[in-house]
Amino acid sequence: SMPSEMLLKIFSYLDAVSLLAVGCVNKRFHELANDNGIWLKLYSSSLHPKWTIWKMKSKQTETVSLGCTALHDEEPGYWKKEYIFKKTSAFKTRVMRLVKFLDPYTGLPCKNKEAMKVSGLSWIIVLKDKNGKEHVAEKPNLSFKDTSVTVLWHGTDWPCLDILSTLKLFGVTPLLPDQSIPPNKNGPRRFSLIAEYHLANLTANSVVVGADELVQLFSLSPGLLVGMWKGKNEIAFVMANLHYNQLLERSILGSATVQYSPPPNKPLLDDIDSEYGLHDYRMHLDLHGRNCMYLCGSFKCLFCRKRDIENGYMRLIVVNLKDNRKHLPIIGTLGICWETDVFKGNVKDCFVMDLTLLDETGMPFWCFSAPVHMELSTKSSGLYDYMGHIYTADYADSEGKVCVEFVWLEETKEYIIVSLVLYVSTKKVNSWYGTNY
Repeated sequence: SMPSEMLLKIFSYLDAVSLLAVGCVNKRFHELANDNGIWLKLYSSSLHPKWTIWKMKSKQTETVSLGCTALHDEEPGYWKKEYIFKKTSAFKTRVMRLVKFLDPYTGLPCKNKEAMKVSGLSWIIVLKDKNGKEHVAEKPNLSFKDTSVTVLWHGTDWPCLDILSTLKLFGVTPLLPDQSIPPNKNGPRRFSLIAEYHLANLTANSVVVGADELVQLFSLSPGLLVGMWKGKNEIAFVMANLHYNQLLERSILGSATVQYSPPPNKPLLDDIDSEYGLHDYRMHLDLHGRNCMYLCGSFKCLFCRKRDIENGYMRLIVVNLKDNRKHLPIIGTLGICWETDVFKGNVKDCFVMDLTLLDETGMPFWCFSAPVHMELSTKSSGLYDYMGHIYTADYADSEGKVCVEFVWLEETKEYIIVSLVLYVSTKKVNSWYGTNY
């Protein structure tokens, strides 16, 4: 029953976040909260302090005739959209400026954590059932590594897998970030779709990573691990492995429905000799189990001659089976740690692989973070230095494959990597360099 003029006067004292919130109360409040006069005042005072459209007189705000044209010529909500667009653009520019500094060790942005803190970035998953109802999981546990972050969600009230259709992973940032106050999940937020996974026939359409007494792990590309209670059709936890390469862009620059698409690589002129093949590549590799690191190493001077191209792949040998000087010991027993509100455990014979492959100019060429499982090979070790069972661990996506061979030494209770080979897709190479292998 309050007159609109009085409500507008009250709304004129609100900040932008409060104004967006009050606009969600009802239809009338929404229309009034879109008032161009209020939003033009916010726009001019915060973004154009020298643009004098408003002047203050003893706590009373009066419009100057200069602003009348801007108010009446635009449709309701115009200055609200302009204000939000300018604010978010300035925010994205500030965050992207932080990730321009590269770490010479990994070739990736070295201020990722700082940029995430400035942006107020968090991640959520949305489980959607077959009737269209959505279940949102927030408050994840984070585990940072040199080149990736592992995000873990768990809860006790998740819907049964039988009724679920999709799982969406979003990056979430405040719509109007304010570094002076912590992000509020009840405030206006912006969603950026990172990946979407189909959960129908999960056990048939995913890779079985391993199991312990309580849970069984299933892997979905890219980088998602779903833990199911053993013997039940219920989700125990969800773990996402996010590589730092393009992490902030995918978590901030996308929309709620469309994933961010990075710009194509611009190759340098005369940068590659097609007869020589790939040369001077570098790789950084981390093997970890979420909370513990098993291997951290960098490898230089990787190359592939043109004659090594086979079945649409270019081969880069990182660890040669015949060169025992480069064989790598694994620290600890391989496994992936998990936890829920009540239980926790460690699924053995699997791990998370973070791989960063840099081209000869130091640009990230192929990057991923994903769970990998190990299998006992049928062949026995033919190496004189190591006598023990051979295990293999393979990873593959649209850009390439990784093949790893381990030897288990019973005497010292440790794994040794005796072979590590990358197979890079020629389609990826051709699109990267504009060549034709």
